[in-house]
Amino acid sequence: MRRKGVLVKLAAWSAAESAQTFLGGFCVARSLDDGFLRGATSIGLLWLAGAAVAILFGAPVVRGVFAQLPQLTEPLRDQLVRGSVVRALRTATATATGGGVDATAVSRLTSQTEIARDSFAGLVLATRSFVFVGVGALVGLLSLAPQFLLVVLPPLVLGLALFTASLRPMARAQHRYLDADEAVGRRAELTRTALRDTVACGAQEATAEQNRRAVDEAAAAQRALARWASVRTFAVATAGQLPVLLLLAAAPWLLRQGVTAGAVVGALTYVLQSLLPALHTLMTVLGAAGARLFVVLDRLTQPLPPAPPPAAAPPGPRRTGPTDTALELRHIRAAYGPGARPVLDALELTVEQGEHIAVVGPSGIGKSTLLHVAAGMLTPDRGDVRLFGRAVAACPPSELTALRVLIPQEAYVFTGTLRDNLRYLRPGADRSAVDRTVDALALEPLVDRVGGLDRTLAPDALSLGERQLIALGRAHLAPAPLLLLDEATCHLDPVAEATAELALSARPGTLVVVAHRLSSALRADRILVLDGTRAHYGTHDELLARSALYRDLVGHWSQVQG
Repeated sequence: MRRKGVLVKLAAWSAAESAQTFLGGFCVARSLDDGFLRGATSIGLLWLAGAAVAILFGAPVVRGVFAQLPQLTEPLRDQLVRGSVVRALRTATATATGGGVDATAVSRLTSQTEIARDSFAGLVLATRSFVFVGVGALVGLLSLAPQFLLVVLPPLVLGLALFTASLRPMARAQHRYLDADEAVGRRAELTRTALRDTVACGAQEATAEQNRRAVDEAAAAQRALARWASVRTFAVATAGQLPVLLLLAAAPWLLRQGVTAGAVVGALTYVLQSLLPALHTLMTVLGAAGARLFVVLDRLTQPLPPAPPPAAAPPGPRRTGPTDTALELRHIRAAYGPGARPVLDALELTVEQGEHIAVVGPSGIGKSTLLHVAAGMLTPDRGDVRLFGRAVAACPPSELTALRVLIPQEAYVFTGTLRDNLRYLRPGADRSAVDRTVDALALEPLVDRVGGLDRTLAPDALSLGERQLIALGRAHLAPAPLLLLDEATCHLDPVAEATAELALSARPGTLVVVAHRLSSALRADRILVLDGTRAHYGTHDELLARSALYRDLVGHWSQVQG
């Protein structure tokens, strides 16, 4: 009922605006025909005074309209804010069950809600003004001479029809542009926060390509929006400017039809001072604010995420038995770029739960590529990758993080305590778990050198080997059942490397290592040899008999160690 009362008051003030519009053009026409053109200056001035009074009356009309407007817009804003808060809370709660964080929650609550409120207010003002001003102007034209409608109405209707036809594609273009703009923002934030990890894992090219695609899509969306904006401009010109030109061109014909000169000037007054401004405002608001309102309301009123069960526990990583498969690579083909020769071609590999596998081969043969494919960080050109029976392509990032850990050659250490660095992949690890990791990897000399587990580290003051030890400590403490080491021990001496690999192999789970030394390969249960044309898989003794490349590698390692 309250909303109906507001609409009645708004309609009453708008009717007054319609009367004001009628009086403006009518008084100008009478001032000429009944006054100035007949030599009766006083009568002409009286009619102009009436037009001035009508203009002055516009101030209380505008004030009355704006007094009613908040009664329509603020309830809408309150409803949208409530919906945004509920959505943000539901989504945040859903993250405990594997959902993603709603990165646009703050935007929905602030900027998008304000856009909806302001756009709705603009639409109400522009539509109301055009309807009532248009009625007053058309009634005025009809009262002056019916012939004016034959000149003014056709271009007015044509421009409005053209503009109306462009509204839906304009809204779709606005929707596309907002989606692309948010995607660029998300890519920028993701790149900024994961910059060091991206460099450490060698994913710069893939990240740059994803960012480039997001920027290209945003540019294409903006071009499409600009094209429809030009259509809107043409419609405004047709409906608003063409009637003026036609009135001027048709003036001789109108005078021959008995239309007075004052009526022609009054008609121009209606078009220039009333119809044209109202029409321009309506099309501008509908074309810009209307499209934004359509898009924002579509986002803010989407179905809410279902409320999670109150007692539901978040699912952990899928654990497997001792004979289950940890990693499967089926017909894997991968290359460094389009048209490049594949570094992995028709690769087949099965790693059982609890196994310790070493990967060997010449530099650049594809060892790091293999681990990135296995970790789900690089999508192969062909083939299927499975972790514990799950297709990697179908796993969300949170689940992949729970299933595997990839430690690159360039270890990432952040400014913080040594304890926090070790707990990077398991923030909730207690003191006893951290102490067991320190003992297992023989990290006591490092702990003593930096001043204890709770002393803040300066990453630049650490050697490459010390950084690798910290990264290996993280892997040992991590709950993930699969560890992938991409030459993560290359800066360690043989004793430290042996200690680390034995400790990591002894923890529950599976270990895949890109071997840096012969001793590392000898500690593995099986060895995968990549030679560029085919892969050999077996024990040390089996590969000595089957693989010439492996025999060459063993001879090279032996010469280096000798």
